[in-house]
Amino acid sequence: MTALSASAPRSLGNIRRSFAPWEDGSQKPLIEFDRVTKRFGNFKAVDDLSLPIYRREFHALLGPSGCGKSTLLRMLAGFEQPTSGDVRLEGESLVGIPPHKRPVNMMFQSYALFPHLDVSQNIAFGLKQDGMARSEREDRVAEMLKLVKLESFAKRRPQQLSGGQQQRVALARSLAKRPKVLLLDEPLGALDKKLREETQFELMDLQQQLSMTFVVVTHDQEEAMTMADRISVMREGRIEQVAVPETIYEAPASRYVAGFVGSVNLIDGTVEERRGGALRIAASGGQTLQVESPLDLTPGTGVAFAIRPEKLRLSRTPPADPSVNALSGIVWDIGYLGDMTLFNIQLANGDVVRTATINAARASAEPLGYDETVWLTFAPDAGVLLAS
Repeated sequence: MTALSASAPRSLGNIRRSFAPWEDGSQKPLIEFDRVTKRFGNFKAVDDLSLPIYRREFHALLGPSGCGKSTLLRMLAGFEQPTSGDVRLEGESLVGIPPHKRPVNMMFQSYALFPHLDVSQNIAFGLKQDGMARSEREDRVAEMLKLVKLESFAKRRPQQLSGGQQQRVALARSLAKRPKVLLLDEPLGALDKKLREETQFELMDLQQQLSMTFVVVTHDQEEAMTMADRISVMREGRIEQVAVPETIYEAPASRYVAGFVGSVNLIDGTVEERRGGALRIAASGGQTLQVESPLDLTPGTGVAFAIRPEKLRLSRTPPADPSVNALSGIVWDIGYLGDMTLFNIQLANGDVVRTATINAARASAEPLGYDETVWLTFAPDAGVLLAS
């Protein structure tokens, strides 16, 4: 195996696949939000937002409650109309077109299954409303049941199914009309953690199998990171960053994104000088940081250094050079999660820094305990500089 040269480009995280039409200038978006604003009275739920979504993309709208992500989805579905701006599908405006005439379908968080109909009848409901012939309808239902692996549950009522099975029925019903875009509003919110994790991969496989465009709304960062090709992180009706999951995590564009997606340590400081490809930072706690960064920042500029807990190396032994990229403190809190252990380390200035260690062995000869003095060190490329 040939080793990478020092100048070779490095990937942020592991690349799932090469699908990236947003990097190809010849590719046109399937969906376009063009300077869309949505007001409810004096409240601006979506604020002058533009976003392209591409054919066959699994796109996640991620953010806290009230950030506008569900409103954006409902405008695409036709349940809300934009106050200004345009929503286009394949270059054609959807503004004013009612939901039932749009080639999109929406799967709701509540599933909204009809309790008096069995599984087959629930899946067939929309097809029957559209006037599809009975034989064709039965064939389509059988196809959907096979797709979601519920063939043996065709005659059961929703109340006879588990939460995960109900979720699959709702998914099959949403796909039965073969929409160009499937919209999913918090689709896994009602499932327990283990089933939710299993279903994430099932949705990914299904989306690949159907070669369909999925747009999902979620406040669950892990869910978005697992399933999506790209994530739009939203805040107060605007998009803070749109990128692939590994970029969102490893190279957040703002303090907000860094803090919302995953756990992060933010250390404020001031630029002192540039040394080659690295910036020397005087941190607020008195430490000196040396950080690789492409940013062209002048001395005196305020910055924040964002570093994920797992990028910090934890040791009882001080490093050879404790003056740079080294933090010392005492163990303040310990959280044992099984696969990993979280440590909150209190520094001399009172700040608390979190680090995570993988429990690769079943037992440790000298486990760390409360109030022990420890050292945290990190590589110059372990974190990212953000505007302070």
